[in-house]
Amino acid sequence: MTGRRHGRRTFLRASTAAAATAGTGLFAAGPAAPAPGRDREDRGHRAPPRGRRYVIRGGAVMSMDPRVGDFETADVLVEGEKIAAVRPRVEAGDAEVVDARGRIVMPGFVDTHHHQFETALRAFLPNGLLLDDGSGSPSADPSYVAYVLERFAPAYRPQDVYLSSLAAGLSQLDAGVTTVLDVSQIHHSPEHSDAAVQALADTGRRAAFGFFEGDGRAGARYPEDAYRLRDRWFSSADQLLTMVMGGEIHQPEEVYTRAWRIARELDLPIAAHAVSSAGYRPIIDDLARGTGGTGNDLGLGPDVLLIHMTGMSDLAWRRARDAGVRVSVAFPIEMSMRHGEPPILTMQRLGMEPSLSSDVETTMAADPFTLMRSAMTMQRMLVNQMVLEQGDFTPPNAYPVPAPGTPPLLTVQDVLRYATVNGAAHLGLDRRTGTLTPGKDADIVLLDATAPHVAPLNHVPGAVVSLMDRTNVETVIVAGRIRKWRGRLLGTHPGRLRHELEASRDRLFRAVGVHRDLFA
Repeated sequence: MTGRRHGRRTFLRASTAAAATAGTGLFAAGPAAPAPGRDREDRGHRAPPRGRRYVIRGGAVMSMDPRVGDFETADVLVEGEKIAAVRPRVEAGDAEVVDARGRIVMPGFVDTHHHQFETALRAFLPNGLLLDDGSGSPSADPSYVAYVLERFAPAYRPQDVYLSSLAAGLSQLDAGVTTVLDVSQIHHSPEHSDAAVQALADTGRRAAFGFFEGDGRAGARYPEDAYRLRDRWFSSADQLLTMVMGGEIHQPEEVYTRAWRIARELDLPIAAHAVSSAGYRPIIDDLARGTGGTGNDLGLGPDVLLIHMTGMSDLAWRRARDAGVRVSVAFPIEMSMRHGEPPILTMQRLGMEPSLSSDVETTMAADPFTLMRSAMTMQRMLVNQMVLEQGDFTPPNAYPVPAPGTPPLLTVQDVLRYATVNGAAHLGLDRRTGTLTPGKDADIVLLDATAPHVAPLNHVPGAVVSLMDRTNVETVIVAGRIRKWRGRLLGTHPGRLRHELEASRDRLFRAVGVHRDLFA
């Protein structure tokens, strides 16, 4: 695994030592004690398993794999990094036991688009739009592009990248997100890039490192630094970290053409934003026609993940579907920041499904429960209104039967699939994660269904999507390794990390000359 292959000691010896200096001491020497008062009942077995063979016993198991099935009560056997068995009453011999009674056992969640370097700017833009629309409103100024990308991002040092990325990763791990695509857009130098990868490795969860552009300063090596990064950090096929090439089409044509070509030379997936309100629609149309990029040879394919796809043409959508393009949708951000309507109805019409992304913590929470509920309620609002308007709002036609062709309402099972199975597939990781399937890596979360806001348990998928939040995430396992136990992350110093993140934030605000007003 990359986290072991390139540990902090190696990193501190390298020329990029400054990138990780701020993180020294952020990890505890051993497992932390269970949080006081977290256990709502005494279920025995208070310490996490010491070995790598254990059985998660007696939980309500939602495998997300139709071939495996779901069980009101079943066991999951973990051997090393892998899931060995999922069925009622696994006879596991001398395996240690994790008591999962009263818990929902399911795959870890997957976030296919998260700008982790922005964590120091959390909630800086709670009202913000993507761009300043000239209205003079509190939503127009400050805006995301003008402030986060054009002012704050150039002020980041490698150590700022490390701290924000580490804090983002641990926070999402705490919320049950075991896999992420980090769209870092902060590669001002090789030192910035190494800091971002080191943070992903130190977090200890599964992550796709997105090598996107920086601010273009002298010494930046995007996209050519992909060769060095791949060789240094991603040489093994069995590690937690993988690599994705950022191929942003807002870059000059010859730059994104080089990025796409390098990606295909190195057999890396490609990710790019596609937002009509940012002016990307004509370029996506060119790619759909096969005329995009220098030399007109940048075809869309199943190796491409397009982010948002708001406001795109029918031509682009048909070509994306036919080419097997994956689409990541950030429902809460798109609705809030005027990216355009999340394209879920278009995807349903074309027989496509999205994965879910948190996008930016400058404006919205990055937990999977927010993402799933946003997706479901937004789609159902649109379809429910569509159905009501098929009547005349007067009895007996005030509540009509949906007309033929009306999109089906999303269900809790649908958005759970988006947040697990689809996320893994869209990052090319579905052979390793996304479902509780024997032979796959043991990326597992245990969710507390005895909590006051959930009990009594009447419907497992419904409880997860409709009732739960990050406080229900009791245990988190990545590749067989228990990272969170009984409500508390193991082996971390959250207080120390918070203080160092606050110091990084303060320096960034001073560097760009922005006054930090807590009630602005």
